[in-house]
Amino acid sequence: MEIIVYGGLGDLPHFNPDLEGAEPSQVTDLRAQVRSADGLLICSPEYAHGVPGVLKNALDWLVGGEEFVAKPVAFFNASARSTRALESLTETVTVMSARLVSEASITVPLLGKNLDAAAIAAQPEMASALRTALVTFARAIANGTPVRE
Repeated sequence: MEIIVYGGLGDLPHFNPDLEGAEPSQVTDLRAQVRSADGLLICSPEYAHGVPGVLKNALDWLVGGEEFVAKPVAFFNASARSTRALESLTETVTVMSARLVSEASITVPLLGKNLDAAAIAAQPEMASALRTALVTFARAIANGTPVRE
């Protein structure tokens, strides 16, 4: 499995449906990367009981295209207190016709721990939960597992 982290959220212009067909290059790049991905892992903090604006902006740019339709999506959450953002993301990706793989979506309790990737991997419970979620997600992608209601 290869995981590619998309680093261009902050570079996307504000969503403007009037630009349909003449989207800026940052948007066409985002769409191309989403189109070529076998699945999407979305990791998002919660701010003011919602999804950060840059993530919502990126999703808004994808609403009108076909890139998200039936795309397997799993959520990785870093705080058990962050429930409203997950509810909002679930609603958004459902409206966008993504295939939410809920059995691969997890919460890893990182709030206040200030751990880097190596430290997270060194925590047996966290590493196991992440490994299990990634294996589950990869299998769901490979098998075309339908959405669980």
